[in-house]
Amino acid sequence: MNQFGRQFRLSIFGESHGPAVGITVDGLPAGLALLPGDFDCDLDRRKGGQQKGTTPRQEEDRPHFMSGLFNDRTTGAPLTMIFPNSNTRSADYEKIRAVPRPGHADLVATQKFGGFEDYRGGGHFSGRLTVCLVAAGVIAKKLLANLRIEARITEVGGEPDVDTGLQRAIAAKDSVGGIVECRVHGLPPGLGEPFFDSVESLLAQAVFSIPAIRGIEFGTGFAAARMLGSEHNDAILNGSGQTKTNHAGGVVGGITNGNELVFRVAVKPTSSTPKEQETWNRETGNVAAFSVKGRHDLCIALRVPPVLEAVTALVLADLYLQQGLLPRILS
Repeated sequence: MNQFGRQFRLSIFGESHGPAVGITVDGLPAGLALLPGDFDCDLDRRKGGQQKGTTPRQEEDRPHFMSGLFNDRTTGAPLTMIFPNSNTRSADYEKIRAVPRPGHADLVATQKFGGFEDYRGGGHFSGRLTVCLVAAGVIAKKLLANLRIEARITEVGGEPDVDTGLQRAIAAKDSVGGIVECRVHGLPPGLGEPFFDSVESLLAQAVFSIPAIRGIEFGTGFAAARMLGSEHNDAILNGSGQTKTNHAGGVVGGITNGNELVFRVAVKPTSSTPKEQETWNRETGNVAAFSVKGRHDLCIALRVPPVLEAVTALVLADLYLQQGLLPRILS
């Protein structure tokens, strides 16, 4: 299924080279003001412009509202947005149909859908659909006006300097991954549940809907395994829950404790790389040398910050709705 959320519910649809990609947001309160300009900043950040390391494929990426919006305000009905695809080169993928690309979902898609899947540009598996997540995240951020959600790249190709990491990939004629950190300021204590609906569980599920994510850690993350308990414990300073340190990353027992939410994600190198690789050929049945052609990102991590902010906002908006907090924000 392509749905997520309980009261703030998302349904995503479309393929990379189909007529359009889109998303339906259900559970939106009525009366939220939404203007076209509200989407410009985050959607442009996701596109990356002409930034070194991003694909030259450029789409308009402005939402076309099909339902749920009237006179620039949400109606309370499901809101559907679509993003037409116009700048595609489907022939690039027709040529490589016989050779599933390493690191891509080509082969598993065929195994699951019996060869009926739209394979052009990765089809429904494509990062193109993250434009839908970012647009829905813009709406969630407006609902969460009292929060500040910020994501930034902390590492590219093992280098803290982005340009240095990208240059490493350029020199190797290959692709690189990166680390992106997200911080949320202003969260109240009490969001989340102890086990299956812990804040970490919900965020992790949403985060792994972003193509190319390979790991997530909260607070000190894996470094906690090398610490002593007395080092890792966050000393409580007052009754509001403020702590001296924030090794927990703002979540204890699956529930927000009122401190800053901090987590990081690992983004794999772009699977489509000009470097020659080997892959199985479905027509010959043999493994042979193969090189991916077409337009691809040198480093997907460059596009991840606005997408990570978006899925974070979507999870938090759902939690706020479940606890009846959003009506007070709207009033």
